[in-house]
Amino acid sequence: MTQHPHAKPSILIVDDTPTNIQVLAETLRADYRVKVATGGQAALDIVAAGKPDLILLDVMMTGMDGYEVCRRLKDNPDTQGIPVIFVTARCDTQDEEHGLRLGAMDYITKPFSPAIVRARVRNHISLKMNTDLLESLALIDSLTGVPNRRRFDETLDAEWKRGLRSGTPLAVIMADIDCFKAYNDHYGHGAGDECLRAVAQALSDSLARPADVMARYGGEEFVAVMPDTDGAGAKLLAQRWCDNVAALALPHTASSVAGHVTVSVGYASQTPAAERSPQMLQGMADSMLYEAKKQGRNRICGLP
Repeated sequence: MTQHPHAKPSILIVDDTPTNIQVLAETLRADYRVKVATGGQAALDIVAAGKPDLILLDVMMTGMDGYEVCRRLKDNPDTQGIPVIFVTARCDTQDEEHGLRLGAMDYITKPFSPAIVRARVRNHISLKMNTDLLESLALIDSLTGVPNRRRFDETLDAEWKRGLRSGTPLAVIMADIDCFKAYNDHYGHGAGDECLRAVAQALSDSLARPADVMARYGGEEFVAVMPDTDGAGAKLLAQRWCDNVAALALPHTASSVAGHVTVSVGYASQTPAAERSPQMLQGMADSMLYEAKKQGRNRICGLP
């Protein structure tokens, strides 16, 4: 779950016995944000509305039992990463093995010690936070600090699928720093790295919505995916990219375009459809970027 760095981790307690919920909640409330569910379906509904950082799940519940809740969570790519700890009075090794095979991280047997509950929850929360950090670092470009190509590819695929369901347009914008090889040759690779960082920050700062994702695609090329955005909206961001990079006023005496660092930008927007693909949309934006460079650089070309 994405959260403010100073926010308490969130825990969902799932049990159909009010007394058990009360004891667990009182045990954990000082250190965590606690939500409760008294049944399996209610738990799944809460998770769908906002993923907790950990779930304490009773096994024996009326209706949907804890095993079925765990199975559904682990079968869903959006929720399979949430750690699940079973809390149960059943201590049979076959039951425990079954739960672990379903994907549970741990077992706590009733009657439980509050100190043991706190310790195990703390350990699994710490493990999850470290895992989340490693996953987030794998999606960040180490030089510029902005998202990397992998993050862009994943976002483009996800937003394309969402656009298929909603029937809303999706835009891709691509930019290339003009005459960057000449910049490196003239100023040195150290200065080239600083230029990449400055341009990446300027492009990132141009985004106005949390849903928009800008990434370094490779070398001196940057890209953005913008959900719910038509060609006019994409063109507005493309213009902000050009303006904000020019406003950096980074000297580039080796450029054949201007005396400062500039970018060429291509964009494309379309409504996702079954007969198309996200790669086709990106290819359209890439062809528009090529056209912008072909026409003399430091300009914008787009579709539509």
